[in-house]
Amino acid sequence: MTLPLVFIDGDQGTTGLQIHARLQGRQDLRLLTLPEAERKDPARRSEAINSADIALLCLPDDAARDAVATIRNPAVRVIDASSAHRTAPGWVYGLPELDQHQAERIAASSRISNPGCYPTGAIALLNPLVKAGLLPADYPLSIHAISGYSGGGRAAVERHEQPAEGYLPTLQLYGLELAHKHVPEIQQHAGLSARPLFVPGYGAYRQGIVLSIPLQLRLLPGVTAQQLQACLEQHYQGARHVQVLPLHQQGPAPALDPQALNDSNDLRLALYANPEHGQVLLTAVFDNLGKGASGAAVQNLDLLLAGLR
Repeated sequence: MTLPLVFIDGDQGTTGLQIHARLQGRQDLRLLTLPEAERKDPARRSEAINSADIALLCLPDDAARDAVATIRNPAVRVIDASSAHRTAPGWVYGLPELDQHQAERIAASSRISNPGCYPTGAIALLNPLVKAGLLPADYPLSIHAISGYSGGGRAAVERHEQPAEGYLPTLQLYGLELAHKHVPEIQQHAGLSARPLFVPGYGAYRQGIVLSIPLQLRLLPGVTAQQLQACLEQHYQGARHVQVLPLHQQGPAPALDPQALNDSNDLRLALYANPEHGQVLLTAVFDNLGKGASGAAVQNLDLLLAGLR
């Protein structure tokens, strides 16, 4: 039996390099990459995509759309790591833990859109709570997240890792126009009717995300921190890559380390409650290059490969 052929288009970018590294040594697939001289040749790239069983697109949004438009072979299955198709009709959202049937949908689909890094944490926290009716779809949500500088792509990595660049801030917030491209993705896949306020930032470390969402229980009549905790525990029971830590609501709480799960495909969720003040903080920690990008892409790839066997 011929092993499935997997083509990585854009394998020299941050996500592509990570996917390539994760697939090295695999015996259940053949990996197709283009020589440097051919990587920007549209005809050669089109030929490669159409010859593949599965194409992994690690490209800017417009280039990803162009790549999909060149596909003539109906048997080619696509995992797009860009944000080009995350809210597009006909594309399955590549978060297997979204619900109990999402992994099956991914395995049966020919067009999978890999989740964004920040949306992975936000949706993982919010989607189960909205579905359970514990969090209204129109709740005025604020989402704050800090990522390692690799979240800015190859150019950001080079700026931070070349000493000649001079001063770079230890922490910088961005997206302050409140129009970040991840917001529609979060809103759609978390099941929100009201647009959340999202403020991201980069820290002076390479990779890892800490994301937090504050809730005021006075705006959630009859809802307790224990109910929120139980909902997440039930939703992710048995999930291989999602950990739900015990509810913390008294005594000193340990600080959250955004780098705690680096180089893994895991996502760690935790709730911190203050009963006296009626406040709850939803949190997520994960690797922006792992569960937030390349790790998730390989997880989706494995679902497709299982369906080919």
